[in-house]
This record gives sequence, structure tokens and C-alpha cells, in this order.
Amino acid sequence: MPETLTATTHVGITRLAGQIGAEITGADTGTPLSDEVVARIRQALLDHKVVFLRGQSLNYRRQVAFAERLGPLTLGHPTLASPPGQPLLEEIDSLKGGKVNYWHTDVTFVDRPPAFTLLHAVVIPPVGGDTLWANTVTAYESLPPELRDLADRLRVLHTNDFDYARTFNRGERVDPALAAAHEEFVSTVYETEHPAVRVHPETNERVVYVNPSFTREIVDLAPRESRHVLDLLFEQIARPEYAVRFKWEPGSVAFWDNRAALHLAPRDFEHVDGDRILHRITLVGEIPVGPDGRESESLAGDFFGRA
Repeated sequence: MPETLTATTHVGITRLAGQIGAEITGADTGTPLSDEVVARIRQALLDHKVVFLRGQSLNYRRQVAFAERLGPLTLGHPTLASPPGQPLLEEIDSLKGGKVNYWHTDVTFVDRPPAFTLLHAVVIPPVGGDTLWANTVTAYESLPPELRDLADRLRVLHTNDFDYARTFNRGERVDPALAAAHEEFVSTVYETEHPAVRVHPETNERVVYVNPSFTREIVDLAPRESRHVLDLLFEQIARPEYAVRFKWEPGSVAFWDNRAALHLAPRDFEHVDGDRILHRITLVGEIPVGPDGRESESLAGDFFGRA
């Protein structure tokens, strides 16, 4: 049964998995909400890392208005163009290269990655097209103490000119949409040195902060050692017992803490007659800080995340 938050709000929270994820009922983010309801949603987000709402009456203006209740917003993306007249929006369209079939955390190649992401489903295929999220706090806490101690001391290099949206040729076949998406994605190259473990600025939890899509190497380790340690951490953060899977419907919303969760969209609808379009709004994040108090350092690019 949903946990009723208060008798006056009628907002409920139902956990969806053992380590991450909850569904919120009784709130329409497309309408004016009381400060109390917004605060409850925000706390649920911090507690569960990702929350889901169905049947939301959103358009661009309403999505922006709700997101602004949580904090200042970023531009849609550092390198990808937003739709005309909608500078705060990134449109994720499966027909335009928007298939991210591997675990990742959004935009960690800049020095202030987004704090929260609000994703609204506009068009969903008849089958497939789900998204998974995993809890990177649980991933850290489940490491053996010796590996936690090692990870606490590591620094890692993130860059957009790495795996994300990279074009792979198969014989003579090249996906033109994916090729164009990759070219736009790396039109400006960003590099940032982050701690491999960051301290969450609101919950004070420690988070494994490596990204299979953007983390290129561990600073000051030889390539072979760097790859072995990263592979171990990548495997840890993607364990299925730390994850939740969400089946989209048009009007569904996923709202997650980009500082404490990563996500994956399985490419399981390529042969289904239907597109998949989602609208993304992000909130400004903080410069990550490691357990030693040392901040992330921008090495290339000057995007600071604020709209």
C-alpha cells in the first residue's frame, strides 16, 4: 500500500524495488502544487534516488515551471541543440540517435553535472523502450572495505569525446543519424577530473562516481591498471540488485538524482513500428567534492551548467 504523506495532500509513495525507485501518486506536476507537496516530492527523490509519476499533463512551459520549483535550471545540453524556442529542453528521439544502450550518468564531463533530471515521455513504442536506474550509493556501500578505501583516493578523467554516441561501422553500413549525433556531441570537447567517489552535497552519502560512457581513465595509473580498476567499478555500479526498471507510458515522468543514480535505455525496440521521444529538463548541479574535500577540476571546456 502507498505510504500516505499527509491527510491533506493525498500524495502517496510506493517503493518499486529493494534499493531504488518509488512511484508517486496524487500529484500532477503540470498544475500548481503547494510548497508542501513539492517538498515531499523532493524528499522522496533524495530517499529513493528516482521517482516516477504517471498521467502528467505536461508541455514545455509546465515542465519548466515544475522543475524550477526544485532549483535553477541548466540549458538543454552543452553541445546538442535544443528545439527552437525551448533552450532548456533536450529532446531524446530514437530516430535521431537517441538510443543509449549502456549505463551512464548525464553530462559528467563538465565540472558541474546536473543535480536532478526530469524526463517526460511524449511518444512511446508499443513494446520495449523501458529505462533502468541503479543506485550508486548502494554500489559504494556494498564494496569491500579495502576497495572503498582505494576508490576514496582515486581521481578519474571524464570526457564527452569517448564512448557516448560513438559511431561503429559494421561493414559498409553506417547509421547516418548516429554519425550526425556523435559529430554534434563532440563539437566542443570537455574534460573534467572528478573524484572516483563523491560526497553527496545534501545527504552526505558517498557515491561511486565513475561513468561507463564518459570516464576514460584513472588519473596517475598506467592504462592497464586503470582499465582493470574501472572495469571492476563499472561492474559494481551496474549490478541488477541495485536497479529498478520502469515501463513508460505517454505522460509518464521520471525524476532522478543525477548525483546518486545512473541509467540505461535498452535498445530493444529497433524492429518495432514506433518512435520513442522523451523531453529532458535538468537542474544545475554543484562541483563534486571527494571524501578528502578536494573538488573536481575542469581541464577543457567552459560550460558551467546554468541557463
